[in-house]
Amino acid sequence: MVGFRMQNTANQTEILWDDWGVPHVYATRLEQLFPAFGYAQMHSHGNLILQLYGQGRGRAAEYWGEDYLQSDRYTRLMGIPQRAKDWYQAQSPEMQQYLDGFAEGINRYGRENGDKLKTELKTVLPVTGVDILAHVQRVIQFHFLVNPQQLQQGSNAWAISPDYSTRNHALLLANPHLRWGDLFLFYESHLKTPNFNAYGAALVGMPTLAIAFNDQLGWTATVNPILGTTRYQLTLEEGGYLFDGEVRPFETTVETLKVKQEDGSYRSEELTLQTSVHGVVIERQENSAVALRVTGLDHPYLPEQFLQMAQAQNLEEFEAALSRLQLPMFNIIYGDKTGNIAYIYNGLIPIRKEGNWQDWSQLVPGDTSTTLWTEYHPYEDLPRLVNPSTKWVQNTNDPPWTSTFPPVLKSADFPNYFAPQGLNPETTAFRTQSSIKMLKNTARMSFEQMVKDKFSSHLEMADHLLDDLINAAKASDKTILQEAANVLADWDRKATPTSKGTPLFFLWSQLMADQTIFATPWNADQPLTTPHSLANPKNALAQLKKAALQLKSTYGTINITWSEYAKLTYAHQQKPGTGASGTLGSFQVVEYMPVSQDKLDDQLDYQLDYQLQSVAGDSYIAALEFSDPIRAKVLTTYGNATQPHSPHVGDQLSLYVKGEMREPWLTRRDIEAHLENRMVLEEK
Repeated sequence: MVGFRMQNTANQTEILWDDWGVPHVYATRLEQLFPAFGYAQMHSHGNLILQLYGQGRGRAAEYWGEDYLQSDRYTRLMGIPQRAKDWYQAQSPEMQQYLDGFAEGINRYGRENGDKLKTELKTVLPVTGVDILAHVQRVIQFHFLVNPQQLQQGSNAWAISPDYSTRNHALLLANPHLRWGDLFLFYESHLKTPNFNAYGAALVGMPTLAIAFNDQLGWTATVNPILGTTRYQLTLEEGGYLFDGEVRPFETTVETLKVKQEDGSYRSEELTLQTSVHGVVIERQENSAVALRVTGLDHPYLPEQFLQMAQAQNLEEFEAALSRLQLPMFNIIYGDKTGNIAYIYNGLIPIRKEGNWQDWSQLVPGDTSTTLWTEYHPYEDLPRLVNPSTKWVQNTNDPPWTSTFPPVLKSADFPNYFAPQGLNPETTAFRTQSSIKMLKNTARMSFEQMVKDKFSSHLEMADHLLDDLINAAKASDKTILQEAANVLADWDRKATPTSKGTPLFFLWSQLMADQTIFATPWNADQPLTTPHSLANPKNALAQLKKAALQLKSTYGTINITWSEYAKLTYAHQQKPGTGASGTLGSFQVVEYMPVSQDKLDDQLDYQLDYQLQSVAGDSYIAALEFSDPIRAKVLTTYGNATQPHSPHVGDQLSLYVKGEMREPWLTRRDIEAHLENRMVLEEK
């Protein structure tokens, strides 16, 4: 039973919930910690976790109907359920115990609090350690690695050496950007035993923290432009496909998918899986096919590696864990109490015989073994910096070569298929430039300045072309363009709630998205000032006119604030819009999507008075100073729960919109001073 006690007795496991819904799990040993962590995650995200685990089994359509059939097809096609069983068998007995314990915590919550879970989702219970590994694999390999475009351009990260900080302590900024829902949500947590103490965030449903700090060190991660998948073009012949001059047969299996119907009955659908020496066939035409090869499917120890990273007490121990390369992608940015900072372009990079990053981003001929990679570069081959002369490292999903300025890592020193050669103005270039400028233009960085910079919504893109656009508009004889020029000339070039001009610039940038904007492209010799200048002022003015007329038609004026046009929305929470897309150069990243008015009109009795709503961006944020004790500020933008009964769904948006972060409660005294609830899990 779960009891509620005020005293602390030996050998009991407690979950202390603070007033922001963060669980502080206290256990006497790790064997007790994992079940409590699973229980805590269910308390905050139970419905979501069961849905994700059902999808990880490839049986979601069997449980919930046709809407999940595409998900099941993908999960089965990629072999996730069977591989999860194989991964589980490969774990050490100790890790199997931890995974089973996490699963038992989930099951226990379901038994004791079934009334708080959706009835249709409880069919997934009980879950097992295999389900956990299926979820890990589905998220990391088959969403993050295979479909990086869905991640909304990733993250920011800084590590600053003591020599560059005002109080002579290393600083670390953790700032991932992901979608605000589904498998992309972070869960802020504090896990503690007498020999283990880690605070950070796990992706929902995961048994270990992915971004964290302990009493000695901390790390964060950003999506890196790593090629962890290869698509091979196969030539089909009677009986199979061509490979090294011979016809090879596919390995073929047939699986049956069950699909629940509205009347409660089931229909069955067969799914034929074909595999070549390269991997599973994902496309097929009359004479050709495409097979997918994915890194890391033979590296099943990611939860154990994350645990070892959180247990590390110094850089040597941390890198010993990281060098296992169980995490197939993500830059790692690190800081510690002894003053070390580090950047590692982490991941599994296949050893390839030839070709560059662009070559391997395309379809690769699959009819010869010369293109078939089978081994990975070891950790020692990866781009890596420890305590560079620049005294700081940064990453905004850019290639390793701009992790410092001036560059310390040089692309010429690595195989040219490791990463792109330069910045891409269509994705991360302007955010990278903004990040570097804030760092290099500061004589010494303070903790307070780091937090302030985190919320910088200055749109770097505007600095590269706005003067040209304003001058061209002023020279026009069209009144609407002259009005637009005046609005843009007075604009602060930010995306704060009160910024005027942001809606006009945003709309203009969207209209220009598929066109060549800049006359001078990005240049490695001028990495912070290029691209620049308008390529086609006439066309730019035509799109500016469209944007201005659209605003005037909707609002009666083009001089509206960003918060009139955009809103931070999450569940039933709504706050003024702040921040903007990283592609525009905002370091405070919020990705907005147009409101589907037609769909919402069916649910609401009124017209919405804004055009954009937030869907992704700043997620879990942590600012750390490695003093003694460690100083920290944190924020989980969308709150730390999704369960309908929780008061913590979206409750941190009010801080976010003001550019504020919270203090995490790290000592028992502080936790109990901000205690919302205490759960004691009696051992059974």
